[in-house]
Amino acid sequence: MAKQDMDMSVDEMLDSAGSDPRVYELGFHLDPELPTEEAKNAYQAIRELVASKGTIVAEGEPQKVQLSYTISRQETSGRRDFDSAYFAWVVYESVAESHADILASASADKRIIRFIDLITTKDAARHSAEMRELSMKTAERAEDAKEVAGAELDAALENVVV
Repeated sequence: MAKQDMDMSVDEMLDSAGSDPRVYELGFHLDPELPTEEAKNAYQAIRELVASKGTIVAEGEPQKVQLSYTISRQETSGRRDFDSAYFAWVVYESVAESHADILASASADKRIIRFIDLITTKDAARHSAEMRELSMKTAERAEDAKEVAGAELDAALENVVV
């Protein structure tokens, strides 16, 4: 019987895998020239599509970020270069057919300048979401510390005798 299992063709394995749900992560950059509300609307549209096709495991709302390198894209009006973008991500569980629909929708959305699609696990996605929350809290504390240090420096400078 083990021999029969090993003789299963690749096509048969892919067909059987298509009916089982898998966990995917869709990370995407939105056009930085969009108003903040429009970027949130674009994210919500993708999120709603994902929710209708599968189960959302974790997510990150759009935040404007500086890109590590310039992304160029050819459009009907000419070439556009992007040095910043809104970045958002959604981790979801769905079957292969629904996953293909989500990717087709992301490709067709002109507000998305680039996206990446990965296969992941629920545990990895939850861990990533927890680490993001932790880093956001750490960044807030660092900003508070800078403000306190700035206020202390201002107070010290006022008391300096020249």
